[in-house]
Amino acid sequence: MKKKGKTIKNICLAAALSLCLTGCGNKGPLDPSNPVSLTVWHYYNGSQQVAFDALVEEFNDTVGKKKGIYIQSYSQGSVSDLETAVRDSINEKVGADAMPDIFASYADTAYEVEQAGALANLSDYLDEDELDKYVDSYIEEGRIADDDTLRIFPTAKSTEIMMLNKTDWEPFAEATGVSLESLKTIEGVAAAAQKYYEWTDSLTPDIPEDGKAFYGRDAVANYFIIGMRQLGTEIFEVQNGEMTLNVPKEKLYRLWENYYVPMVKGYFGAYGSFRSDDVKTGELLAYTGSTSSAMYFPDQVELDNDSYAIDYIVMTAPVFEGGEAYAVQQGAGMVVTRSDKKHEYAAVEFLKWFTEADNNLQFGSVSGYLPVTKEAGSIEKLDQVIADQEITVAPKTYKCMTTIFKEMDGMTLYTNKSFKNGSAARKVLEYNLSDKAAEDRAKVVAALEQGKKLEEASAEFVSEEAFEAWYSSFCKELNNAVNR
Repeated sequence: MKKKGKTIKNICLAAALSLCLTGCGNKGPLDPSNPVSLTVWHYYNGSQQVAFDALVEEFNDTVGKKKGIYIQSYSQGSVSDLETAVRDSINEKVGADAMPDIFASYADTAYEVEQAGALANLSDYLDEDELDKYVDSYIEEGRIADDDTLRIFPTAKSTEIMMLNKTDWEPFAEATGVSLESLKTIEGVAAAAQKYYEWTDSLTPDIPEDGKAFYGRDAVANYFIIGMRQLGTEIFEVQNGEMTLNVPKEKLYRLWENYYVPMVKGYFGAYGSFRSDDVKTGELLAYTGSTSSAMYFPDQVELDNDSYAIDYIVMTAPVFEGGEAYAVQQGAGMVVTRSDKKHEYAAVEFLKWFTEADNNLQFGSVSGYLPVTKEAGSIEKLDQVIADQEITVAPKTYKCMTTIFKEMDGMTLYTNKSFKNGSAARKVLEYNLSDKAAEDRAKVVAALEQGKKLEEASAEFVSEEAFEAWYSSFCKELNNAVNR
């Protein structure tokens, strides 16, 4: 009887707590006659901003109006601009705007804000059944608090894909026998890039060493993080809030050999702000980039005195030979600024609505982002939403999303856990090797212009000694970043 009485008491307490949170008529601490106004900061621009703003307007006119929530959204420009605005607000910099109620954030930035005690605990507003609707790894990425509670609400995600200029690929493939199948591995891409350089060089026999680059990649940091994971190592291994740096030389050699060496030799390239820009100018044939970048893949190549239409091919991003099928998990989520129950509750209500399958796919089909719930991650559901909402979807975006949906079961999405100085460490991965490759490529080009052959011009940069020197400096810079 004592045990039964205790159980009944616990049920009553739980019911009372539920009533406190949800209020009469499941309105929570909200009053439709006195709506709460929330500000949202994001970095969406162009069609992405249009799609987001349309959904905000729909929410305000329907669910928000009924519950007493009004959302105002503001683009802060780029991701960098948004991060700067958030840091200025936290630090109460003169002239800075007040912190928004909700803002888009990558895990590293969110971790900094969480360490300052400025983020709401979203676990207070989501039960296990609600959390189970989301892709497990997306929820885990958001558990950045010391007590493992949720701080980042997954709203839109992306991974990486490979896109090719099909129009110019076909004559090259026919002439050399290189197949699309060979591009499934990173080593295969490097080998194809060398053949492309040699083939394009052969087209102008009177001009020596004028071969063209085949491939490039956005986000070199992803190449390190995912490449190492494919090879069985977490470069940033985080357990119990402590980060262990893993930099095994033999595995980093494979990364160096399949990025730096092709860059220095001119088989790979990076010229514009993004690799899609380089495809547009005819400098590259293929690139690896975010799924959300598919809409920027050009419809034509624009040369100095000519232009021509091109078709495209979408493939999953290449994996290291013999490596595991890991792919990057990226894309900012939304975080809620710590305030009061009314504002925090209202913010979560909006985010839950925004990530409902139909709404999230409506946003994703325009923006190129992947939906975050398990229900939404299928071609059938995507097609249903497109038909029901009568959405016009860019063919490249649709192809990109469906390619990932088809392959999702065969890949493991990965992102490293957040840690102190994570942003600084990622910058080392992004710029250390890519900057050196650009600098050394310029020296190789200068030597070629003096009449040297490519192998001679690049020899000092691709030697074992050159790797050892880079490895030593890279490890030193990375250690300095994580321990500063």
